[in-house]
Amino acid sequence: QVQLVESGGGLVQAGGSLRLSCAASGRTFSNSGMGWFRQAPGKERVFVAAFAWNGGPYYTDSVKARFSISRVGNTLYLQMNSLKPEDTAVYYCAADLRGVVPGRNPDYWGQGTQVTVSS
Repeated sequence: QVQLVESGGGLVQAGGSLRLSCAASGRTFSNSGMGWFRQAPGKERVFVAAFAWNGGPYYTDSVKARFSISRVGNTLYLQMNSLKPEDTAVYYCAADLRGVVPGRNPDYWGQGTQVTVSS
């Protein structure tokens, strides 16, 4: 049984940093098989970051140069710097054997971790 457990969310002032972690168990996913999404209040869940098939990270435009995705073993990280109030959302770890890509619901979701950025 696949489990994705996020941690690291919290309340931070604008300009601050947080690092999210996602520990996967039950299955080993390729680099491109794990990623991050987020859902702001009243909005749809959207893609944030993942790894392409060639191993390179890619990001939604709004977080480029501020967020960094990385992975050690079966734990995925999202380093978030220069946080803005509009980054406030529940952040979800996602996994899919086909690869995590924008616009496609992955097979597995974590429970989510709240990130709140105050102005």
